[in-house]
Amino acid sequence: MAVGVVMPKAGITVEECVITRWEKKAGDHVKVGDILFSYETDKAAFECESTADGEILEIFFDDGAEVPVLVNVCAVGIAGDNITDLRPCASDKTDIVEEQSVASDIPETNPPISIAADNTDNTELKISPRAKHLAEKAAINPLLATPTGPHGRVIEQDIRAAIQNGIGATRAISNNTSNEKGTGIGGKVRIEDLDKYAGLTSSAEPVKSDSAIIEYTDIKFSKIRSVIAQSMSLSLATAAQLTHHHSFDATNILALRKSLKENSDRLHLPNITLNDIILFAVSRTLLNHPDLNAHIIDGNVLRRFKDVHLGVAIDTPRGLMVPTIFFANRKSLSEIAVEAKEIAKQAQAGTINPDLLQGGTFTVSNLGALGVEMFTPVLNPPQTGILGVCNIINRLKEAGGEYKPYPSIGLSVTYDHRAVDGAPEARFAQELISNLENFAALLVK
Repeated sequence: MAVGVVMPKAGITVEECVITRWEKKAGDHVKVGDILFSYETDKAAFECESTADGEILEIFFDDGAEVPVLVNVCAVGIAGDNITDLRPCASDKTDIVEEQSVASDIPETNPPISIAADNTDNTELKISPRAKHLAEKAAINPLLATPTGPHGRVIEQDIRAAIQNGIGATRAISNNTSNEKGTGIGGKVRIEDLDKYAGLTSSAEPVKSDSAIIEYTDIKFSKIRSVIAQSMSLSLATAAQLTHHHSFDATNILALRKSLKENSDRLHLPNITLNDIILFAVSRTLLNHPDLNAHIIDGNVLRRFKDVHLGVAIDTPRGLMVPTIFFANRKSLSEIAVEAKEIAKQAQAGTINPDLLQGGTFTVSNLGALGVEMFTPVLNPPQTGILGVCNIINRLKEAGGEYKPYPSIGLSVTYDHRAVDGAPEARFAQELISNLENFAALLVK
């Protein structure tokens, strides 16, 4: 009897995954554990193994398809087996029933929107509960969103893309199916715009030009790049972000780092970097500044955390990722050094558990190795603070009536002014700088 192989659920928050490449084709014989295809979430890449022995009877989704989790992607069995009930169309019926039960928990202030198929029949819009909730919250007509889900289904990222592109409609014309922007705020379509759309025709002649052909290549954003773009836009659009720039004398931690490196074998120490030292100092300093170790909830609630769950910004081939060192304030310098390298390795390989890419209460982004002298890090919502670490620059300071050079490391702190004022941020920076310049004392506390 044929069985279906489902799209795995990679993390508790993952709803859809994108098939990046099939390693097998219909007709191939597979065993349990054979790699069938690779797939990615918005944060990491994985491989799906076969859960059955037999022949691949049919593949239901091609490369590049976005598939809801726990939906059949292919059928495995013996030639001649009936797979009708395994096809996604059958699974979708169950999914729709489940989605309707979930959607019923969401209070509705407007009747559901339907698309008129003809003069006598109406076909309900295929839309996930999360997408529907977001559309209602943002007052976006989901008919104007470009569906990318299976079988023309509108999913949450489609509504976010519509918001980002300035496409919307007032409630009064929720049945308008034009893709044109209107004259309302943010390009929303108003009743007054309907006459304009009615006059549009598809027979317009393309504009001719004798100029040289301009060559270019369009590259569609990957799933993770799209998520990064939406997250950054949301961050800058919703938070009152302000950045203060500081610097500190790195003489002591450079000497300590050198000593640890020279004695690592004898003391059985891991490779401890300057970034590990900064992570350790931040995890201790934040305990005295709870407004920076916090989240803003619903725009008017500050959620302070007892422990420091430190996000570490990692540059990967697929884009920026921010894995979390949970309970960093309870871990030793050696433990932080080991864990920071392990999560960075997993993030760069695209194999990190998506559950490790959330839950951070403060983020550290280090661009010092790339020669950046000063920058403005963008908040990682809903966090209230982020620290940017810059490169080492030789500066001069007065000592005993003469100027002497010293190695200086820049620190750029971005904070959400809705929750934190400038003076509290400055006090946090002062304590952090003191802890870094007197790191040996911090270690023995």
